[in-house]
Amino acid sequence: MIKKLTPLRIGEVRVDFPVVLAALAGYSDLAYRLICRRLGAGYCATEMMLDRLLLIEGKLRRRLVKITDEDHPVAGQLLGNAPAVMARAAVVLCEMGFDVVDLNFACPVRKTLRRRRGGYLMCRPDLALEIVRAVMAVSSRPVTLKLRRSFDEADRDNEAFWEIASGALEAGVAGLCVHGRSVEAKYTGPADWKFIASVKRKFPDATIIGSGDLFAPADALRMLEETGVDGVAVARGAIGNPWFFRQVRDIAAGREAYKPGLAEQREVIASHFDHVCELYGPRRGPRAMRKFGIKYARIHPHPREVRNAFVDVKNAGQWRDVLEKYYADR
Repeated sequence: MIKKLTPLRIGEVRVDFPVVLAALAGYSDLAYRLICRRLGAGYCATEMMLDRLLLIEGKLRRRLVKITDEDHPVAGQLLGNAPAVMARAAVVLCEMGFDVVDLNFACPVRKTLRRRRGGYLMCRPDLALEIVRAVMAVSSRPVTLKLRRSFDEADRDNEAFWEIASGALEAGVAGLCVHGRSVEAKYTGPADWKFIASVKRKFPDATIIGSGDLFAPADALRMLEETGVDGVAVARGAIGNPWFFRQVRDIAAGREAYKPGLAEQREVIASHFDHVCELYGPRRGPRAMRKFGIKYARIHPHPREVRNAFVDVKNAGQWRDVLEKYYADR
């Protein structure tokens, strides 16, 4: 049990509780961020946004960068490999009201690596730092980095990580989010929390946020305690369980973790569905929501049956039917 939790600070941004929603490709859009905030997430990051897309005015950019008054503080996460383009995209985020600019040097997806973005930059410290310096030169908001332990398992001394982390902090970045796996490992094997702890020891005065294997609320508190990091970014553990943030606050306060009943699950899912339809439109919304329904099913008393029901949903009427059938209080 952690004796005292202190607010998370990212430059001038102050977050009341140090357990936050990570950037989640395909999931941490405005709709889900609003749901997570309602249930205790004090800070959220957007999905990865390709730098070049932010420079093109259009419907896609408006959806990607859409934030509301309730969606603060929020980080806009950038993906790219050209310093000048990343810098221009950072300016767009600042002008649109984002509180933090986050640079993704960690994504392990094959398509991203093939295009020399995301985690690819873990094997190009020179280019990574060139991007950092270019963004720092123009950003009016705090800048953070998302890094992995190394690019591949052969880099046992994590030399590239230390070069990027040291250079970025010297350049003035406001914090580092560190995932305890290599890019090559993707999400296989355990995340190396000992490495995350070593980063905090190496940079005791810097804001370090840990990431990896935070599947339950107790895991978040355990990482804070075992590694000494300033905050933790919850990714897969929060998909389909936005109550994660309330639950971790409960445990930290010595209370039993909150468990939502079926009526509350129904109300939250319905509210989430409304947000999704507002964001994507009434035709795309039901299909965009389907992946979330599948995840929400995991905490239902009959997860497999409910998951299969959500898989078949194609329109708003079918959504209401599933909620009526499976989420009535019993």
